[in-house]
Amino acid sequence: MAVNVESLGALERRVRMSVGVEEVERQVADRLKNMARTAKMPGFRPGKVPFNMIAKQYANQVRGEVLGDAVQRAFSDVVKSENLRVAGYPKIEKADAANDGKALEFNATFEVYPEVKSGDLSGATIERPAVVVDDAAIDRTIEILRKQRTTFVEAARAAQAGDRVTVDFEGMLDGAPFEGGKAAGFAFVIGEGRMLPEFEAAATGLAAGATKAFDLKFPDDYQSALVAGKTTQFTLAVTRVEAPQLPAVDAEFAKSLGVADGSIEKMRADIRGNVEREVKKRTDAQVKNQAMKALMDATPLELPKSLVEMETQQLVQRAQADLEARGMKMEKLPFEPSAFEDTARRRVALGLIIGELGRAEGLQPKPAQLRSLIEREAQSYERPDEVVRWFYTQPERLSEMEGLALENNVVDWVLSKAKVTDKTMTFDELMGSAG
Repeated sequence: MAVNVESLGALERRVRMSVGVEEVERQVADRLKNMARTAKMPGFRPGKVPFNMIAKQYANQVRGEVLGDAVQRAFSDVVKSENLRVAGYPKIEKADAANDGKALEFNATFEVYPEVKSGDLSGATIERPAVVVDDAAIDRTIEILRKQRTTFVEAARAAQAGDRVTVDFEGMLDGAPFEGGKAAGFAFVIGEGRMLPEFEAAATGLAAGATKAFDLKFPDDYQSALVAGKTTQFTLAVTRVEAPQLPAVDAEFAKSLGVADGSIEKMRADIRGNVEREVKKRTDAQVKNQAMKALMDATPLELPKSLVEMETQQLVQRAQADLEARGMKMEKLPFEPSAFEDTARRRVALGLIIGELGRAEGLQPKPAQLRSLIEREAQSYERPDEVVRWFYTQPERLSEMEGLALENNVVDWVLSKAKVTDKTMTFDELMGSAG
């Protein structure tokens, strides 16, 4: 069958296909005969139902199945014969037949993958963070770990920042109580930002047994429309003030971090190892982001709309699943797919570029590379060997790691083409918590 592939745009194509009526009807008859051998109908023994009754009940359904299979085979034959790389799914519609009725005509409209040609990366500059993990970084990390293990002891003084206070409170709006405006035995830490700043300020300076009345204006965008943008009147009674107490850096503290013998030296060595892994992870992430941006800038692409739409839907579904897992009601949080479209376009473009580079430059990861990546990932777990074995028994997770290994190879390839400079950074700057 002669095939004419019609271009409707940069990536959109249309082909016309013919399916022989005689062959379709022959297959319909064959399938109905096979069904008749085992068909059951009231009043008849299995396999004894008259053929005309089988045909009357099932002919349309079977004809649709046969026709669908025939069209799919015809489209697959066209794709193969014309060496087409179809992106997404084709839209198949019945066309007007310009023949003697011996064939059914169909149009298939679809998109093809774009041609990917890597651009010149010699002009791209990538800044690689250069961070030294010194003793000060270890000390700062230990302080963070201490704060995470803060306990509170009762204090016979006025509350101050960092204290945990337990309070009873009641709010009034226009002289009447409002929903959510009253609580007893409510505890919060001053300065954590859990409460509105005016509420924290009112509790600050009060000792256990003290009370205070104050006005509180809720933000205009407050989650409760009842009080959003309105000024309320609160009464607050402090029933308990507790001061924070950080654990000493001693053997017990080391044991709480998994150092069985309580060695402070071993604890610091373990922390240093964890910090160095985190520094490498963040450094690699910054370099990777720059490398991928350089690739995209150097490789402009016309993207298949169908792939962008599919990726957008996947991003929406993941976001919805994540919020549902946190207990949020999705009917109250409608998602606008357009909000995810830029991310979807970037992911599709990078997927196409990385896939082509993997093939053209021989960047597919070797088994040893994959193993090394998995072992590195497993180091953050208590039993790394078991985690490594688990990865190799999970095809989906193994596939994800293969994709990550390919991305790493692509990044290395980009770095070999671009100009790379080291940028000295402090530990805090890299971690995003300077000061």
